[in-house]
Amino acid sequence: WFILQYMSGFGNEHVSEDPRCPGALPEGQNNPQVCPYGLYAEQLSGSAFTCPRPTNKRSWLYRILPSVCHKPFKPLEEGHLTHDWDEIEPDPNQLRWKPFEIPKASQNKMDFVSGLHTLCGAGEPRGRNGIAVHIFVCNTSMVDRCLYNSDGDFLIVPQQGKLLITTEFGKMLVEPNEICVIQQGMRFSVEVFGETRGYILEVYGAHFELPDLGPIGANGLANPRDFLVPVAWYEDRQVPGGYTVISKYQGKLFAAQQDYSPFNVVAWHGNYTPYKYHLEKFMVINAVAFDHADPSIFTVLTAKTTRAGVALADFVIFPPRWGVANNTFRPPYYHRNCMSEFMGLIKGHYEAKEEGFQPGGGSLHSMMTPHGPDADCFEKASKAKLEPERVADGTMAFMFESSLSLAVTKWGLQTSNRLDKNYYKCWEPLKSHFNPKCK
Repeated sequence: WFILQYMSGFGNEHVSEDPRCPGALPEGQNNPQVCPYGLYAEQLSGSAFTCPRPTNKRSWLYRILPSVCHKPFKPLEEGHLTHDWDEIEPDPNQLRWKPFEIPKASQNKMDFVSGLHTLCGAGEPRGRNGIAVHIFVCNTSMVDRCLYNSDGDFLIVPQQGKLLITTEFGKMLVEPNEICVIQQGMRFSVEVFGETRGYILEVYGAHFELPDLGPIGANGLANPRDFLVPVAWYEDRQVPGGYTVISKYQGKLFAAQQDYSPFNVVAWHGNYTPYKYHLEKFMVINAVAFDHADPSIFTVLTAKTTRAGVALADFVIFPPRWGVANNTFRPPYYHRNCMSEFMGLIKGHYEAKEEGFQPGGGSLHSMMTPHGPDADCFEKASKAKLEPERVADGTMAFMFESSLSLAVTKWGLQTSNRLDKNYYKCWEPLKSHFNPKCK
């Protein structure tokens, strides 16, 4: 009977109840002595109670059984998930990875949780300040098990294969060229439909928000109305064999058993929810006279620090657009940055790296490590006739940018066996064009 439906709006106060139980939301109060239909009231807080109203995040869930009904948590093997940033020596080089390999289901069944691989990161979940970049590769759905992240928020970027994500708030279908955010503490389970791969940006200590627009005005970039929130859906399902609830806590995994589905929320209201967004909805801002604008104009979501204008993490995309600037080297400029830049590719070819940077792979340009267009791109763009042209048609590259200095894991540098040892060679053909007699 269930058809995927959504409510729109970023950070809105939403109200939703499963149509099978009309009137499940208490009227006029959050916590009545007896809830409609004999439900339990449970608050999920995403911020301190005393946060200012604009940053206060919480939702009230009305559920068949409260989350507290489970056996004790026990350690679970976390595989390649880690926040040990000292397991291998730092590497300041430009790094690029070939597409990460997805195991065949016939050889190794792997669901979303067992397919999590930490690539790089910084900071510490106990101190509530840091980020991690994970790659997920999986070939089978999560069955009678769910995950919640006690450490922070997951921004999930599917690259191959769609994800049907069941959450306590309802269901979301997230396909390549869409993203979703599962915020701290929200339980979710991922169903896949074949070989599936993608990227995750995890932040601890902040939530994602829309960037300020300043002189751009009231509209532009990612507009709030285009963010979608699931509607309430519940299952009253007993699992006598045991349902496994997995907690990512202080960087490690723990599992607890319970005998019922956790997706038993009949109704909810609040502003602390999972959400999804289609990247094609992004309204691109660009230079229309001369010079190349900084990539911050492509920011979809940001997780702020206490320092004004300095992000713990930004999610930035490079969508199809028009290039029209006159007397300008149009591709990305050569750059050394006080931020760390991880790039991934959902589809197509990135304009500054036509070869080598492939969908399902990635690159990391660490703090103050120089980077920029390869030699072919430089020569072509330096001689191109500057007419209006479509840029990045049929492609979608993205960047996770952070003010933290990211350490790469042993899996990223060695175990994955996907590091491109020849990446540096793409700049070797660059030659001097200097001529002191020619201005």
